[in-house]
Amino acid sequence: MKVTFRTLRTNPPRGGESTIPPRQVANKVRRGSTTRMALIAMCGFAFALYVVWADSHPVPVAQPVAEPAGAPFPSFVSGSGLIESESENVAIGSPEAGVVTKVFVKAGDRVKEGSPLFQLDDRAVAAQMAIQESLLASSRARLMKLASPPRPVDIAPAEAQAQNAAANLADLRAQLALRESLSDKRAVSADEMNRRRYGIAEAEAALKTAQANLALLNAGAAEPDLEVARADVRQAEAQVASTQSNLDRLTVRAPFSGECLQVKVHAGEFAPVNPSSPLILFGETDHLRVRVDIDESEAWRVRPDAPAKAYARGNKSISVDLRFIRFEPYVLPKKSLTGESQERVDTRVLQALYQFDRKRLPLFAGQQMDVFVEADSRSELSAAEDR
Repeated sequence: MKVTFRTLRTNPPRGGESTIPPRQVANKVRRGSTTRMALIAMCGFAFALYVVWADSHPVPVAQPVAEPAGAPFPSFVSGSGLIESESENVAIGSPEAGVVTKVFVKAGDRVKEGSPLFQLDDRAVAAQMAIQESLLASSRARLMKLASPPRPVDIAPAEAQAQNAAANLADLRAQLALRESLSDKRAVSADEMNRRRYGIAEAEAALKTAQANLALLNAGAAEPDLEVARADVRQAEAQVASTQSNLDRLTVRAPFSGECLQVKVHAGEFAPVNPSSPLILFGETDHLRVRVDIDESEAWRVRPDAPAKAYARGNKSISVDLRFIRFEPYVLPKKSLTGESQERVDTRVLQALYQFDRKRLPLFAGQQMDVFVEADSRSELSAAEDR
């Protein structure tokens, strides 16, 4: 590669023009590059020395925000406890997917059993309810009409029709008798006489029909017809009850008396059947429980009748004595984490339930507590086994 150096011209003095040779220019460029590289290397070396010096000093241990609680027993088993309501925390869901039209509660409200919590859009079911109620009213009116005795205004036309048929029959018979009484049979043709006789037979049938209709009207509805009408009424009542049940399901109510711990549903939102988080978290909080996770390696040391005490996280002066309720008999993987750096997550825990009176203590469902359960030491247990 051929490098060409141009002659640099400087402002000439008064006498004329001067130039710098190309070789001197190249030397100056090389000296500047070498100086810059040396400066960069020195800076990198100094930064490396600083990093090594900084890492050689121990990091000061951060002081805890609050003094942790100490164990009240000489030998104990400790565990992390999570406060929950006495009824356990109940996740209130929606019976079917729909748009929420009303929310009757907010977080912290105490409600009685059966009180409405929220309501879904019920316009379609309400319209169906109106149709079913009209069908029920029609079925009941039909049954009432069949079960009622005949009205005089209905009997009078039937009687008149029967009397008219009887008079018509008498007239036809009189005309036939008159023609049969003629001495000269040739005065009336045989065809005419036959038509008269057929007319009398037709009038007799009409009279029987009118009399039967009158008798049927006087007798009222037959029992089988009444049973059919009653069955129609029962069917309509069942349809109304079914629709009313569907309408009631759209208003979600409290399953028991308790407190709304969380409300995560609002009017206008779509409520799915299987939400990722409960629409309303509900529970009875007059008495609280603590669900304690006990490491499976220590579970064999815990006795149901052993004293237990719980301390609030961040304030060891808030403590409560616990009453044992039961063990959850299935040992499950640990899910409730405390966030401590030395905490094990690859373990299984036995869950023990304890109860305490809330009174006026500032303790709430979902809060973590440090729980200590009195237990015999390993040496004492080993000695007891040897004996």
